[in-house]
Amino acid sequence: MQVVVYTTPSCPYCVQVKDFLSQQGIQYNEHDVSQDAAAAAEMVRLSGQRGVPVTVIDGTVVVGFDRRHLEQLIGQAQRPHLGASVTDASSMVRPGQTEVVEGAYIGRLRAGSPAAQAGLQVGDIIIAIGGHSVRSAFDLESIVARIKPGQMVSIRVRRLNMEHEVKMKF
Repeated sequence: MQVVVYTTPSCPYCVQVKDFLSQQGIQYNEHDVSQDAAAAAEMVRLSGQRGVPVTVIDGTVVVGFDRRHLEQLIGQAQRPHLGASVTDASSMVRPGQTEVVEGAYIGRLRAGSPAAQAGLQVGDIIIAIGGHSVRSAFDLESIVARIKPGQMVSIRVRRLNMEHEVKMKF
């Protein structure tokens, strides 16, 4: 998770944001916009605001000390994720296909995501993860939700009518 906080020394809300992040064990980069004109310009470009604090968590901007929004973004960032858009493989009908295919069809991959780094490809069908069968996109999401961040998991995919196994770190 990448966190940047734009602050000034005299801002009490900036102190609250930094204290909150520290209490959550979140590391962040701080930019004092009163001393760094480039950081101030970047903050305005990102947020459209001249006031501080401005917090950016994995590209999402939070203006002010909005505890609930910060908690939501931190929670989302700490959950394991594939970095792929999937749908039920059974909904993907291909020419000449006669059998119903179960699994989670990968329709899109985010560059640099865990799925892309593991070598998964658009068109792959995930049929098992961590030893659990995957019959649908819902199955995949349910299994991934139980994986711990940093855990190495084997993923079985069907690609061009052949099965492959890859290892992926969440």
